[in-house]
Amino acid sequence: MQARNKQTYALAGVNIGAANKIKKFIAREAKTTFQPEVLNFGSFGNLFQFKGYEEPVLVSSVDGVGTKLKIASLLAKNDTVGIDIVNHCVNDILCCGASPLFFLDYIAMDKLRPEQVQGIVSGIAHACKEVNCSLVGGETAEMPGIYVAGSYDLVGFIIGVVEKGRIIDGSSIVSGDIALGLPSSGLHTNGYSLVRRIFGIDDDPSHLHKFYPQLGKTLGEELLMPHRCYYHELKPVLSLIKGLAHITGGGYGGNIPRILPEGLGVHIDKNSWDIPAVFKLIQQRGNIDEGEMYRVFNMGIGMVLICSSQDTSKIIEALPQVGVIGEIIKTEREERIRIN
Repeated sequence: MQARNKQTYALAGVNIGAANKIKKFIAREAKTTFQPEVLNFGSFGNLFQFKGYEEPVLVSSVDGVGTKLKIASLLAKNDTVGIDIVNHCVNDILCCGASPLFFLDYIAMDKLRPEQVQGIVSGIAHACKEVNCSLVGGETAEMPGIYVAGSYDLVGFIIGVVEKGRIIDGSSIVSGDIALGLPSSGLHTNGYSLVRRIFGIDDDPSHLHKFYPQLGKTLGEELLMPHRCYYHELKPVLSLIKGLAHITGGGYGGNIPRILPEGLGVHIDKNSWDIPAVFKLIQQRGNIDEGEMYRVFNMGIGMVLICSSQDTSKIIEALPQVGVIGEIIKTEREERIRIN
């Protein structure tokens, strides 16, 4: 009888030794983000103690970076998507008025590549430190047969806290309130599947290295601009804000109505800010309808603030980059956003 060859996990495509080396690097990076509230690290669960709140309400969010990851992989520059995932999640809980406490990540790929994982985690740690958020744990998964060679997925989980009496939920918004906009730093983390299709990036990645005068940089450099974080800017004026909408997947119509009470909509004046060159390039190159652009992309506005008309000037004085982009209106229509 012929002896069967011995099988190992490594032969099946999973290298436990490599994973352990990567985890040691992650542990070192994570510890650079620790706040005093972190009580342990590396156990089956991570302990975090927070103080100084009378009626603390925990706020959680989870998100991914989408197919921007493919651009990062093709350009072998993965730290920026680490920054993206943290900033995206921080902005999401900020919409409730919350401050970040701790963050966890999930990184999965066909085959663990140390340099790729290290780039991602370095970006995550950098962004966490920027907002005093502790990276307390995460998971790396080597999944041959699930992911295409060279590809990976990145997911972030965040927990924040807000005093119950300072929650921002949009419930006080009324007709006549003002919509303000803060600029984005580009596409942030949305619309990349469409962009890849328009520029033929999957078929010819060299398009990422083409320099565009109107952008002042290559296409790849523009597409990897990190997602802007609004936490430090907005924290001093949160008491003046009735509602915050992070303009991500779904664009304006998919995000602003989420914070509006029933019977209210918003009129956006598209001429109230300058549309960044990258969106004009995408629209022209792809022959995309204007309505589709506002459904897919942030068009240069990453965060929308709703406030009373009496507080508008105070916020504008505190935030030089903010500008009036619209007004809250009464509406009985199912479509609650008007852009013209």
